[in-house]
Amino acid sequence: MFGSEIKKHLTDDLIPFWRGMKDSEYGGFYGYMGYDLAIDKKAVKGCILNSRILWFFSNAFLTLGEDALLKEARHAFLFLKEHFLDSEYGGVYWALSYDGRPEDDTKHTYSQAFAIYALSSYYDASGDGEALEIARSLIRLVEDKCRDEYGYLEAFTRDFHPEDNDKLSENGVMAEKTMNTLLHIFEAYTEFYRVTKEEQVADRLKYMLGLMADRIYNQELGRQEVFFDRTWNSLIDLYSYGHDIEAAWLVDRGLKILDDRALTERLAPITEAITENIYNRAYTGHSLANEAENGVVDTTRVWWVQAEAVVGFLNGYQKNPEKSEYLRAAEDIWGYIRDYMIDKREGSEWFSGLDVDRKPLGKPIADPWKCPYHNGRMCFEVIRRLRDAS
Repeated sequence: MFGSEIKKHLTDDLIPFWRGMKDSEYGGFYGYMGYDLAIDKKAVKGCILNSRILWFFSNAFLTLGEDALLKEARHAFLFLKEHFLDSEYGGVYWALSYDGRPEDDTKHTYSQAFAIYALSSYYDASGDGEALEIARSLIRLVEDKCRDEYGYLEAFTRDFHPEDNDKLSENGVMAEKTMNTLLHIFEAYTEFYRVTKEEQVADRLKYMLGLMADRIYNQELGRQEVFFDRTWNSLIDLYSYGHDIEAAWLVDRGLKILDDRALTERLAPITEAITENIYNRAYTGHSLANEAENGVVDTTRVWWVQAEAVVGFLNGYQKNPEKSEYLRAAEDIWGYIRDYMIDKREGSEWFSGLDVDRKPLGKPIADPWKCPYHNGRMCFEVIRRLRDAS
């Protein structure tokens, strides 16, 4: 029932919704749908949203095998290739106007990562070598322009001079490095390595796993720290529940693809501890709370946090089948998503967030961050994991 419901949601709801956001006139996909379900056809088109849509349709094709899905992926690929890539300075822009002109020419490591992630999946789905070569060039750029001797940096001007990281800093701090960006570079490089097995990328993945173990993970608290200065000093007492459960399974996936026994023995206990800590600390009311700053819990139920919790707990159960409570938690949180987080209005998708009484917060249904990445990936992971286990 668990897997079949999620597959039906993917095919009947998510895919039709995002197919309906396609901009056939100017390319790419529309950048905004308000809570009132009105599409703003002249809203900016963010690189993160369009990269994640490219990734989504590529993986929908890889999961379901329907040729029409690959056509949607190609539509997203062409817009990325023809408009988001900066032919003069390299890299991808942060955002474009609705008709494909640079709107925000910030070069952020986070957006480079999602382009690499999407292009790698699209190459796997389509066999298009051009997509793979673009991804490879972006990796070279990230390694050349976006890191220092301590790790990966964040925000840059168009020509790659460092600037304030206001796009990935929150909670009143301005971070020079973030757990979030490192996690998604790792995710992007993992996907590229999965389809190429290039040893130089494997070496960078091993380096990032070392940073996660030595700099990001707080062994005393059993959590990842979130915002840092340049040399990895934590800037704030913040417990990001969604990022922790997401990182637990993404790191496990990377370890499996890397197949490095020593690294697995080092990192697997960390991902197990994080999963257990999230289960005990954040899983309540059939769902996951958002975060805790200075010990104060934000009880908002955020869409992507619930999606990552389903995958994270399913992953924890599959690693340790004696932990049957993790499987029950994954199924329970899916029930919460199905009953409350999915917007039942025709032509909608998931609510962005719910309050403690399960009432929608009235935020956009689609915007530069609200996309088919977390919830789509939940569907793909559950379908694949349960299929492989059967």
